[in-house]
Amino acid sequence: MLLLPKRYLLAMLVSLAAVPTLAAPAAPKLILKPWSQSRDLSLNALAFLPGPSTTERLASAREGLLLLDAQGLELARLEGSFEGLDSRSLGANVLVASLDGTRQQALLVSLDPQKRQWGTPVYLPTRDFAVNGLCLYRDDASNLFVFLMGEQGKGEQWLVGNGEHLSDTAQRVRGLPLPPDAKTCQVQDGTNQLFVNEERVGWWAYPASSEADTVRVPVAMRTPFGDIQQAAGAMAVLPGGMLGLDPAAAQLHLYQQKDEGWIAKARLPLPGLKEPESLAIRPSKSGIEMLLRDDANGRLYQGEINWQPKPVPLAPILPSVAAIVQSEPVARQGDAADDPAIWIHPTTPALSRVLGTNKKQGLLAYDLQGKLLQALPVGRLNNVDVRANFKLGEQTVDLAVASNRDRNSLSLFSIDRTSGELHEAGEIPTSLKEIYGICLFQPAEGELYAFANGKDGRYLQYRLSAPDGVVKGELVRQFSVDSQPEGCVADDPRQRLFLGEEDVGVWTVDARADQPATLNSVIKVGPPLHADVEGIALYRSAGHDYLVVSSQGNDSYLVLDAEPPYAVRGAFRVGLNAAAGIDGASETDGLEVTSVNLGGPWNQGMLVVQDGRKRMPEQTQNFKFVPWAEVAKALRLP
Repeated sequence: MLLLPKRYLLAMLVSLAAVPTLAAPAAPKLILKPWSQSRDLSLNALAFLPGPSTTERLASAREGLLLLDAQGLELARLEGSFEGLDSRSLGANVLVASLDGTRQQALLVSLDPQKRQWGTPVYLPTRDFAVNGLCLYRDDASNLFVFLMGEQGKGEQWLVGNGEHLSDTAQRVRGLPLPPDAKTCQVQDGTNQLFVNEERVGWWAYPASSEADTVRVPVAMRTPFGDIQQAAGAMAVLPGGMLGLDPAAAQLHLYQQKDEGWIAKARLPLPGLKEPESLAIRPSKSGIEMLLRDDANGRLYQGEINWQPKPVPLAPILPSVAAIVQSEPVARQGDAADDPAIWIHPTTPALSRVLGTNKKQGLLAYDLQGKLLQALPVGRLNNVDVRANFKLGEQTVDLAVASNRDRNSLSLFSIDRTSGELHEAGEIPTSLKEIYGICLFQPAEGELYAFANGKDGRYLQYRLSAPDGVVKGELVRQFSVDSQPEGCVADDPRQRLFLGEEDVGVWTVDARADQPATLNSVIKVGPPLHADVEGIALYRSAGHDYLVVSSQGNDSYLVLDAEPPYAVRGAFRVGLNAAAGIDGASETDGLEVTSVNLGGPWNQGMLVVQDGRKRMPEQTQNFKFVPWAEVAKALRLP
């Protein structure tokens, strides 16, 4: 029996349950025949040239990177010694990725198939591990990446281009743990899935998105947990399907994706082959065209399989906007940064500040360039909100209020209206056992209320005042939702409170203390809003007011009208900005937005989102600053 690490046990049991008996009367059939090639070449990897109507093929060999015709005759060569191969269309050209065996480096090179000319190779930096394999990936925003697989389970994702252009410099996006003996990978771009082999265990599927968490799903496992008899070797993917080689058993496995799992469709023998490797496929009219190599003798084969996997439904491609500024990373590891607020300078908007909570430290203040200006270590603050013109005794200040999880209280901060400097201004205890969210409501000049919620669903409404210079909170109303809430925002002019119930949706309630707390649904969880419902903010303008919601379950942001019937205007993602070296945003907790003209790129306002997974480089969490003009353009907002 195969002895495996404990961490694989659950995944393999799930895979075992998903593998049915192979009993289809019309099983797929394979027709395989030798493929001619020059006998003096040591080919090790094969690929079809991208494009449905092309007949040329690509190959890597000890003698170079090769463009071959349909009979295997050489058309163009890039001198060198290369291992591994992957390709993508790059406009009229083809982008090829391979490993330079002499330099031990990954490289990218363009090929003009019409002129049959290779370009000048661009090398990725030398790694501190031996690279065993690589594969290319193009995401929904046309960003080009290369995945590197190395010894001892080391993996990396690098940004190398966008659209039809390669970047001048490759940028390391993230590291990812991979199986220790992985040697081959493939990406199915449409479903954003990275497939990796673990020779002695099976084949795995990972999310390929640079903003995704590092989780994996078993495609197939070795016996006794699955149908692989000997080893999980090279694989190839196409929409809805995966083909994998068991080289020791000389078998080809076919798998169909179903929902989030995989179903074994067929196991085809490869007669006459001893160690089949280097699998390449592409769809054809009758099924699948295939190329492979027998590692035992170097012979090449081509074939056809009369099987067409059913493509899985794809998630809608959401428009992507880019942050042009990001804050300095917070000074605590793990899930630390949480919720932002925007303080507007009363006379010089360019001097405005972004406040952010660090729920392992306190309150942070950044300038509009993302530089940290202040850090107040007052405890585990979760959410924060700001309002102007609060009477603190004889002074008029702006006020920031945050939920303090250390003491289940409200922490208050005065903001100097000239310098923007923050000072602790007091604390208001609450009866909540686990305080969570906070938002402010200012119905008229001289009035200020705070809504605080707890994980048990309770909301407490406090009237804030400080006639003698000491802030006090008077509990004036309480109500609840059925499950855990967090984000909330008050529409001051309309005296309306929007609140999020994480697994349910968004509600609205009258914000006035003397009115019934009747909940009215704004939007339920389900397309296009994916739980958890997290941060909520209001964009107020002369023309339209919008509600912006963090749809954490699919790393997106939903925009709705802020008035009934709360029409959905669309959803978008915050993607990476290669030129500025800023990664995208994902796993977002809190967000804030303003329509105030802050100057320059912020002339239509600013959106600030917390980034739960900091990439490029990998650091502690931070906040991303996005021009609202880009959001409006992406969603075509009126």
